[in-house]
Amino acid sequence: MAVAELYTQYNRVWIPDPEEVWKSAEIAKDYRVGDKVLRLLLEDGTELDYSVNPESLPPLRNPDILVGENDLTALSYLHEPAVLHNLRIRFAESKLIYTYSGIILVAMNPYKQLPIYGDAIIHAYSGQNMGDMDPHIFAVAEEAYKQMARNNRNQSIIVSGESGAGKTVSARYAMRYFATVSKSGSNAHVEDKVLASNPITEAVGNAKTTRNDNSSRFGKYTEISFDEQNQIIGANMSTYLLEKSRVVFQSENERNYHIFYQLCASAQQSEFKHLKLGSAEEFNYTRMGGNTVIEGVNDRAEMVETQKTFTLLGFKEDFQMDVFKILAAILHLGNVQITAVGNERSSVSEDDSHLKVFCELLGLESGRVAQWLCNRKIVTSSETVVKPMTRPQAVNARDALAKKIYAHLFDFIVERINQALQFSGKQHTFIGVLDIYGFETFDVNSFEQFCINYANEKLQQQFNMHVFKLEQEEYMKEDIPWTLIDFYDNQPVIDLIEAKMGILELLDEECLLPHGTDENWLQKLYNNFVNRNPLFEKPRMSNTSFVIQHFADKVEYKCEGFLEKNRDTVYDMLVEILRASKFHLCANFFQENPTPPSPFGSMITVKSAKQVIKPNSKHFRTTVGSKFRSSLYLLMETLNATTPHYVRCIKPNDEKLPFEFDSKRIVQQLRACGVLETIRISAQSYPSRWTYIEFYSRYGILMTKQELSFSDKKEVCKVVLHRLIQDSNQYQFGKTKIFFRAGQVAYLEKLRLDKLRQSCVMVQKHMRGWLQRKKFLRERRAALIIQQYFRGQQTVRKAITAVALKEAWAAIIIQKHCRGYLVRSLYQLIRMATITMQAYSRGFLARRRYRKKYARAWLARRRFQSIRRFVLNIQLTYRVQRLQKKLEDQNKENHGLVEKLTSLAALRAGDVEKIQKLEAELEKAATHRRNYEEKGKRYRDAVEEKLAKLQKHNSELETQKEQIQLKLQEKTEELKEKMDNLTKQLFDDVQKEERQRMLLEKSFELKTQDYEKQIQSLKEEIKALKDEKMQLQHLVEGEHVTSDGLKAEVARLSKQVKTISEFEKEIELLQAQKIDVEKHVQSQKREMREKMSEITKQLLESYDIEDVRSRLSVEDLEHLNEDGELWFAYEGLKKATRVLESHFQSQKDCYEKEIEALNFKVVHLSQEINHLQKLFREENDINESIRHEVTRLTSENMMIPDFKQQISELEKQKQDLEIRLNEQAEKMKGKLEELSNQLHRSQEEEGTQRKALEAQNEIHTKEKEKLIDKIQEMQEASDHLKKQFETESEVKCNFRQEASRLTLENRDLEEELDMKDRVIKKLQDQVKTLSKTIGKANDVHSSSGPKEYLGMLQYKREDEAKLIQNLILDLKPRGVVVNMIPGLPAHILFMCVRYADSLNDANMLKSLMNSTINGIKQVVKEHLEDFEMLSFWLSNTCHFLNCLKQYSGEEEFMKHNSPQQNKNCLNNFDLSEYRQILSDVAIRIYHQFIIIMEKNIQPIIVPGMLEYESLQGISGLKPTGFRKRSSSIDDTDGYTMTSVLQQLSYFYTTMCQNGLDPELVRQAVKQLFFLIGAVTLNSLFLRKDMCSCRKGMQIRCNISYLEEWLKDKNLQNSLAKETLEPLSQAAWLLQVKKTTDSDAKEIYERCTSLSAVQIIKILNSYTPIDDFEKRVTPSFVRKVQALLNSREDSSQLMLDTKYLFQVTFPFTPSPHALEMIQIPSSFKLGFLNRL
Repeated sequence: MAVAELYTQYNRVWIPDPEEVWKSAEIAKDYRVGDKVLRLLLEDGTELDYSVNPESLPPLRNPDILVGENDLTALSYLHEPAVLHNLRIRFAESKLIYTYSGIILVAMNPYKQLPIYGDAIIHAYSGQNMGDMDPHIFAVAEEAYKQMARNNRNQSIIVSGESGAGKTVSARYAMRYFATVSKSGSNAHVEDKVLASNPITEAVGNAKTTRNDNSSRFGKYTEISFDEQNQIIGANMSTYLLEKSRVVFQSENERNYHIFYQLCASAQQSEFKHLKLGSAEEFNYTRMGGNTVIEGVNDRAEMVETQKTFTLLGFKEDFQMDVFKILAAILHLGNVQITAVGNERSSVSEDDSHLKVFCELLGLESGRVAQWLCNRKIVTSSETVVKPMTRPQAVNARDALAKKIYAHLFDFIVERINQALQFSGKQHTFIGVLDIYGFETFDVNSFEQFCINYANEKLQQQFNMHVFKLEQEEYMKEDIPWTLIDFYDNQPVIDLIEAKMGILELLDEECLLPHGTDENWLQKLYNNFVNRNPLFEKPRMSNTSFVIQHFADKVEYKCEGFLEKNRDTVYDMLVEILRASKFHLCANFFQENPTPPSPFGSMITVKSAKQVIKPNSKHFRTTVGSKFRSSLYLLMETLNATTPHYVRCIKPNDEKLPFEFDSKRIVQQLRACGVLETIRISAQSYPSRWTYIEFYSRYGILMTKQELSFSDKKEVCKVVLHRLIQDSNQYQFGKTKIFFRAGQVAYLEKLRLDKLRQSCVMVQKHMRGWLQRKKFLRERRAALIIQQYFRGQQTVRKAITAVALKEAWAAIIIQKHCRGYLVRSLYQLIRMATITMQAYSRGFLARRRYRKKYARAWLARRRFQSIRRFVLNIQLTYRVQRLQKKLEDQNKENHGLVEKLTSLAALRAGDVEKIQKLEAELEKAATHRRNYEEKGKRYRDAVEEKLAKLQKHNSELETQKEQIQLKLQEKTEELKEKMDNLTKQLFDDVQKEERQRMLLEKSFELKTQDYEKQIQSLKEEIKALKDEKMQLQHLVEGEHVTSDGLKAEVARLSKQVKTISEFEKEIELLQAQKIDVEKHVQSQKREMREKMSEITKQLLESYDIEDVRSRLSVEDLEHLNEDGELWFAYEGLKKATRVLESHFQSQKDCYEKEIEALNFKVVHLSQEINHLQKLFREENDINESIRHEVTRLTSENMMIPDFKQQISELEKQKQDLEIRLNEQAEKMKGKLEELSNQLHRSQEEEGTQRKALEAQNEIHTKEKEKLIDKIQEMQEASDHLKKQFETESEVKCNFRQEASRLTLENRDLEEELDMKDRVIKKLQDQVKTLSKTIGKANDVHSSSGPKEYLGMLQYKREDEAKLIQNLILDLKPRGVVVNMIPGLPAHILFMCVRYADSLNDANMLKSLMNSTINGIKQVVKEHLEDFEMLSFWLSNTCHFLNCLKQYSGEEEFMKHNSPQQNKNCLNNFDLSEYRQILSDVAIRIYHQFIIIMEKNIQPIIVPGMLEYESLQGISGLKPTGFRKRSSSIDDTDGYTMTSVLQQLSYFYTTMCQNGLDPELVRQAVKQLFFLIGAVTLNSLFLRKDMCSCRKGMQIRCNISYLEEWLKDKNLQNSLAKETLEPLSQAAWLLQVKKTTDSDAKEIYERCTSLSAVQIIKILNSYTPIDDFEKRVTPSFVRKVQALLNSREDSSQLMLDTKYLFQVTFPFTPSPHALEMIQIPSSFKLGFLNRL
């Protein structure tokens, strides 16, 4: 489209303005081609007819949506007013000082401290892409660092700008960023040294000027070296063009270099007094500017800081003092008075105090210095002439000497700094930071400005070439045809200055001439360049200056002083004097031989810009211009070999007012620094560049349904653009981007705005129509209702008469009777129908019952014979099962007897444990005795030390007494001499002296008496201590006696304990007999079952069961089961079968007699078992009495004979019990043999099949009855078995119930028997382990004997390393945590600790604890990045710590223990110290655990919480300019909110699986949520593009997801939600209305978790996404700020993401019993034995 079409009504343009440079105006009338005037409406409401022509229309203004962009190249219209307006909005309104302009970072000096440079900001920018965050110097530094690390290519950051624009601060922040993000691993603190070089160079190279209080008066290129790990290893500094003239001259309101004022401010300190300095007002070189103080700067404090940095760099105090000597000498030299002697001569007095101090400090001869300050030597071919100098010449010579000395000192300090920053090893890459002066133009410009502008010309040329190169690379990468762009090339200006016969060469040539002058040199310039070079001009009104057309502006230079400054010479004799100085540093400055280069210099690519001082020559001297040109050449070579990054510092105003925007000054600097040139180059081609996704998201509203249906977004964008912009030359399609010419994006924005406006009008139209229609319908309904009621009232009034009322009452009576008749008729009809239906249904039911009754009787008679045979079969089967059951019950009875034996063994083992406890208590008594001996020994040592101290103190008192006596004697002698001399003159005075002497003697006597009393009291104390010592010795001897007695008793007890082994052998014999009996019973049982199965098969074959079942149908069975008819059938069958079974009756009687005999035997056995139980109870009572007796014996420790008697009685009782048990076992054995014999006889005697069946049935029945009785007696406490036996007795009475449940009961009994078998085996295992424990306690190695587990794990000392290796170092948590209890390794370790404690082996326990702690530390160290391993060992460390507390024996930790757990407490050692060590280890693991979680989740937070857009219709992508956001490249890949929730769920699941305490889980989740909130909020502060209402909605939605996650995991009480409160308030602040005073008050009241700085930052950064949103006005921000001034909160902008909440480890007692813990085989701990 044509550009003229954009000049329509309501569009805005920029027109020139003398005050504001550019001002905005709105087009009031459409512009047509050919119009001479453009009708405009200014912002103040006035109309203006602006003259235009088609070729120079006023520049268009960008849409408001593009105003305030981070990158100037994102603007649709790229021109000077757009750039200026964008900077004004960002700087003056949004308080943002950084803006991108393509590859340039524009930095505005705010003249105010801002909270945007803390470590939190550095960490926020670290690792981020340049376009992802708001513009910042840290973003440029991060880009340079990232490109260096990624491409292994050297980088450089070029910082330029006017004086006072903030170059030095920007360079300092860039270096600080590198030092922070690339910490070296060594202890050399290289980063601190690199940063420490800045204060020193600023002190000696910076000064106050009219434009800047800390202006750098030299150029500096700092090269920071990195190794292969991208860590700083050193640095090197090069300097350029120090302003030496400032040493001897300063303009008004300016100062000399800072170091002079710092030295004068510290002159009164002791270390500087020998310099003989005073205040700065006393010296000529520091008072010229008139003001020696900078407001807000303390020079004395700055001096302390300078000394600190000197020390940090390794400069000793001697070196520092040498530097200060030279500086003081320069100040004194400036105060040397030179007096004129006539018109041709001058002189300096040798008595000049300042001259003497100067010579004294530098080790010079004052006479020679005074002579050659006023004379000069001229050497010719024939003679040498001494020529006197006039006073001005002498003053110039003095000043030249001062400048020369300072220049040498400056170079020397820089060289020493480089030496301090040198490094060993190879430099891999480097980043150079160039802090150099920007283009300068003053009222009077001299040689310094000429060199500065020459350097800027070279840098601008390099910048233009780089921009051109980047632009070409961008086009080639996107496959867009490249057309040559015409850009400004300043090579002609550079040729004018540096080419052959250029300005610099002519200047050097003139300097070689003996009588060369500035005027002659200027005349040569006029002759060579005027009218020949268009870039050189001669001013019309001056013959002493010349004008050069630089790239930024025209500059007029005064030629005065050019030659002198270029020569920079000092007279030879003064140099010779300084060369002969006795002060080594000063002499080295002026040596002829150059100092050898340092080894550090050979490793640096860039050489120092300062050349080595060469000896004076009458033929040739190196000029300042030639040296500067060569050093600039080296600098450009270095920059061309690196990837440059540009920072252009802008000074917003000359008054140094904070955030004050001076448009004139800023435009001047923008033109000078190349920003507008970048814009111009970009605007000539395709300045606006959008990715396809950005275009699709932004302009999807302009697409049709058909276009949106396409799947390829790239094709959709192409189709839409072809439709919207017909001129295809206005855009180009690249691989990933669409390139637009200037103005096209603004046109698209206009189309989008029009479409939105039309849509809004349409929505408004329908909404307003709906509202009006709704209102109309509501009013219509109201009118109809009013009419209805009104008409009804009218009708009623007309119709109500007496006749009408009578008629109405008559009608009502007629209706009543009519309705009653109709209702009665209906009721009669329904009643008749109901009665008829009941009659028929009742008859039907009666007939049905009649038929059913007779059918049942007939069926019963018909099938009686078949049922009888079937019932007999069932009866036989039942009896067989009863016999089998009784046999199993008999086996159970045998097992019960065995269990009684095992319980007796267990009781005996308990007694042995009590004996062991007695032995342990005796050992404790022995340890107490040893402790008493050690205490007595320590006490004796203390007493002896105290005696020695008292004796020493006594001797000191005696010596003091002697000294006092001597002093008193001397004093009395003096008094006597005075008395003799004064007796004649002053008799009264003599008497007074005598009184005083008497008083002194009395006081001395009193003191001596006091001393004697003290000595006496000390002697008494010594005597008392000796008595106490004797008493302690007697006590110790008594303890020895008692301990010997205890040892004898322990020996006796240990002998008696050995007799218990005999009892163990007898138990083993019983156990073997029991096993034999069990085997025999099992074999009998198997034989019986086999025969039972054979008999059952024969029975089943004898009866044709299928025939019986075929004759019984399903209906028959159902009828038989109804109303108990089966029971009646059974009674009839029973009577019938009595006849058939008469021949079995005699056999049955004999079997019953045998059963009764067996029952009698069972009763007898049960009585014997009851008797045994009574014996067991008696033994328990005896054991209880033994326990009480043992406790009494241990407390009194005096009744060992009684204890022996009790033990003998106990042994007798045990022997009796053993005899009874043996007798009972023999009886049981005999009975079992009888039973087996009977079974054999019954098997042998069976002749026929029926007799064998009956005999087997009887045997089974008897055995089952016996076994059932035994189970009933042994399981009296079990209600379930009682019910089963009662059910069996009922079965004998009620055959019907028994037939239905017989099979189920048999199965249950078999299961119970199997379960009892397993219990017996388990008890046998316990008996074996208990017997082993008893053997260990008595030192008798026996392999058998049952005992319960003690919750200990036995291990050998040599297996300790294997235990730690397998259980800690080699254990992998994944795969085993699911199948084991939480903290299983911790419980295993504690069980080993219990074993070491039970042995009372301190060394073993200490070794195990230390190995465990070191093992945990090692496994954590080896897996610092493994989250699962850290979680696993954090859980186990906490469990181990809780076990140490739970079983420590302390009451506060034993509240929730079970009695058995209390028994498992540690007995011998206090492990509280190890608990503290474990707690510290757990804290370290927890912190590393949190760090790993934060490291894993941090990259997900910003993309998921801030960048991802899950809500439909809130996407607000905008053009991002040259610096593209990484998140705008692709919308398919990347993190989402789901990623954040999945990562949180992974953390939570892992923590829960590893058994982490729930309280620790809550604390970890709280820490993670704090990190999520802090990182998101910090990123929001640093991303202006994210501060919008729609983004606030998205953040609020994401917070709700996090809250739902907390609710789902039941973590609401973890306080994690509260940590998101600042982020929640920030989201609310983005969404709330921000216009009125009430809005400001609401913001003040609601945003309590945000600081004032954060609230103001969000308000200033608020960016509307669409034109329908409004910006926050500066007046509203000021209102909010006024309300927030009353708050006293932090001034920090960023939240501290490294903050850690204090962790607390809750004590949670373990519910797991140590005795029940099993060790998985996967742990490979087979060498551990459970005790």
